[in-house]
Amino acid sequence: MGPMQPQGQAINVGLMHAAPLSVVLEDEKREAQETQAQPLVTGLQGHIRKCWTDARTAKQQSVEVRMLQNLRARRGEYDPDKLAQIREHGGAETFAGMTSVKCRAAGSWLRDILMTTSADRPWMLRPMSAPELSPDINDQIVAEAAQQIAAAMQQGNTLSQSDEIVLVESLRDQAIEKLKQEARVKADRMADKMETQLVSGGWLNALDAFIDDITTFPCGILKGPIVRNKKELKWVPDPDAPGKYKPDVADVLKLEWERVSPFDIYPSPAAETVNDGYLIQKHRMSREELTQLIGVEGFDDASIHSVLDEYGHNGLREWLTNDMAIFDAEGKSTTQVATNTDGLIDALEFWGSVQGKRLIEWGMTHEEIPDPTKEYHINAWLIGHYVIKAVLNYDPLYRKPYYKASYEDVPGNFWGNSVCDLVRDPQLVVNATVRAIVNNMGIASGPQVSVNLSRLAPGEDITQLTPWRIWQVTDDPAGLSNGQPPINFFQPDSRIQELMQVFNQFSEMADEYSGLPKYVTGQSAGGAGRTASGLSMLMGNAGKAIKQVVANIDIGVITPLLTRLYDHNMLYSDDPDLKGDIHIKARGAEALVTKDAAQLRRTEFLQATANPIDMQIVGVTGRAAVLRETAKTLDMDPDLVVPPMDVLKARQLAAQQPPPPPPGAPPGAPPGAPQGQPAPQANVSRPAPTLGSGQILANGQPTTDNFAPPAKS
Repeated sequence: MGPMQPQGQAINVGLMHAAPLSVVLEDEKREAQETQAQPLVTGLQGHIRKCWTDARTAKQQSVEVRMLQNLRARRGEYDPDKLAQIREHGGAETFAGMTSVKCRAAGSWLRDILMTTSADRPWMLRPMSAPELSPDINDQIVAEAAQQIAAAMQQGNTLSQSDEIVLVESLRDQAIEKLKQEARVKADRMADKMETQLVSGGWLNALDAFIDDITTFPCGILKGPIVRNKKELKWVPDPDAPGKYKPDVADVLKLEWERVSPFDIYPSPAAETVNDGYLIQKHRMSREELTQLIGVEGFDDASIHSVLDEYGHNGLREWLTNDMAIFDAEGKSTTQVATNTDGLIDALEFWGSVQGKRLIEWGMTHEEIPDPTKEYHINAWLIGHYVIKAVLNYDPLYRKPYYKASYEDVPGNFWGNSVCDLVRDPQLVVNATVRAIVNNMGIASGPQVSVNLSRLAPGEDITQLTPWRIWQVTDDPAGLSNGQPPINFFQPDSRIQELMQVFNQFSEMADEYSGLPKYVTGQSAGGAGRTASGLSMLMGNAGKAIKQVVANIDIGVITPLLTRLYDHNMLYSDDPDLKGDIHIKARGAEALVTKDAAQLRRTEFLQATANPIDMQIVGVTGRAAVLRETAKTLDMDPDLVVPPMDVLKARQLAAQQPPPPPPGAPPGAPPGAPQGQPAPQANVSRPAPTLGSGQILANGQPTTDNFAPPAKS
């Protein structure tokens, strides 16, 4: 496979010459075997498998059992050991689906906040607040100030030193404002491009699955951008049929995002975040998914072909026992796993660092590893005994393309708590209570019967109790029954009321533990919740708990994911209009508070400023900005309602220009002057215009000249 190349460069596997298919496959197999026999590759194989064993052992001991319990509780099923205990004692096997209700409530709430339209997306791009002026711009400011000072002196006006400082500061502020405006335009363009990339790369589907994970498992994992070779369909003009189109399918490299099952992520035992230590993802890949990696930068095509040739028919399942437990908890057939009818191939994707000394021991040179004590971050894929990829991590900060968040973070731990974890204890008690209620209802639903067998007539059947039945009994000549009838009926007590009190108490505890009250799912709320204002207050208080969850997602997923995509565009995009120093802000938690109230506040602001005095302050462009945000909430194109800013500014400039004189008016005549009437002469005693003259204020009045000396009488 050769030495690892920096910046994610692919391994050089040589050229493929035209030859029969069998010869080509044999050459590729021999080439792959030679590559896998290199000391570097064999060293990587051993290192990855050791890390995999340590990470898998740590996860199985502490987390995996809990994840299987959560998945079964979400599906409304008992764990196998608990179900065996219930069946041993007999009775009902009813499972109260309280956990599923809480998970659905949390998922719906999170989707309402995070999965919004582009007009109200839960993130924004903003330029840095204080742009720095380059030396060239500073030189332009000085030159412009010198020109204006010279022009004022030619008109007989001498500016004081303080006036010159004010002039330079004014020009500097104008330059900064211009840079801010350009930065805002670039930020908007970058935001539109990033949203297009996210939508086309499957971001919404990945986020939807991630929300289910974060409510069910100790954490949810997203991954991306992933470069894959995908087929893309386009409709192009048909040269043989003018006016018609034909499909054109081409292979393109696309950026994609995907949800990663928490079962398939194995962090370093001491890791707290995805970027601590090493991280391994287990893949179950189909032949088609492996084929999509051919031609992707960094992957060894010859090794992939060898994997497909060796494992392409029967597949490769190295960790069958673990997969069968997961499939059973998911409600899938374990037979499919055992027989591997789909021909899936297990693979390990390794992200981590290796000491330079070990890389040198494995065959790399001192020129490639200048500092043996330094850690070198790598990305490698292992399938069976094939390393199909081995490159240095191309990210400038050596970040891994994974993003993690938990419903409730546990300080110092990679794995947090989910809704299922938080309500596990109330769920166990509620299940026991429901089983007791069902059993008690069955016992107390009818009378119990005691029969004196010695008093029954021969052949009397006591296994059936039916209405209007006639019992045949014998006499008791010895009087041993003490006057008791041969058949006695008695009614068992019903304990449903006491059990329902326990049920309700622990249901309320589940509300408190999860931060998801019943009225979040639309159920009626007593007390203060009986009125609209009271229910609004309760919802606001409940929103504080979900706000923390959204903040976890903002910090752990949204912000780093968008930052990585922004860095990717800055590195590889050729569009200069997108480049700029931008700050990424996730606003999911903020949107939870302001989303519903923002529209009302905008409407109130428009009504309060609809007067001439406020219009002088806000201006047309300011009011247009508020109208634009209001129009976005109408689910329509805001450009159809509010013209863009450049159009509004052009209109303002045109309005400030004096209208042309009527036809036939002499030159210099004011607008509307009669033909033949000369234009009025300017006041000769008026001070000569200097700095600021000719500018128009927001109220339409001209600026005054405070720097020119007073006219002599």
